[in-house]
Amino acid sequence: MTGTTTFDLGPQAAIVARLVSGVPDGLLAGPTPCPAYAVGDLLGHLAGLAVAFRDAARKELGPTTATPPDAAPPRLPADWRERIPQALGELAGAWEDPAAWTGMTRAGGVDLPGAVAAAVAADELVVHGWDLARATGQEYVPDAAALHASHAFLWAAAQESGGGVGVFGPVVPVPDGAPLLDRTVGLSGRDPGWTP
Repeated sequence: MTGTTTFDLGPQAAIVARLVSGVPDGLLAGPTPCPAYAVGDLLGHLAGLAVAFRDAARKELGPTTATPPDAAPPRLPADWRERIPQALGELAGAWEDPAAWTGMTRAGGVDLPGAVAAAVAADELVVHGWDLARATGQEYVPDAAALHASHAFLWAAAQESGGGVGVFGPVVPVPDGAPLLDRTVGLSGRDPGWTP
């Protein structure tokens, strides 16, 4: 995903915002498909990445865009039910600017082309949306454009590594005829059949 083909991150950001709003307080300590993250940690990660990719789109490079992805997730703010959806909306709005997709930017401490940063943002929203939905028992149908961007990004990353290792860890084999979401989840190193 290296050209200037753009897509709207708004629908996927709205889907993740809905999932965030549906998380009951009683599940914050519950497990997620990310072994190192409880639900509250995943929400903190979503809060941080929403701001990071908003700032990456705006080319406002600094502490928010320099934090490596394996850093401890930010502490979940008390007003997370309002703050995370707001940040997700700002992320989507920032990527509506055609300038966000051009030139270079930074996210997760890595310098990369704007269009690639958008694909990474889509991937984060699609995969972590699935994580959150699975962990909290919510229905999840990702936005088609974001799902295709996420799959293309993860597939390319796995191919560069020889096919066995993805961005987030070893690829979980999924049949070619499986739904695109399951294949994307597998490329992210997760088992599409995971349940809490």
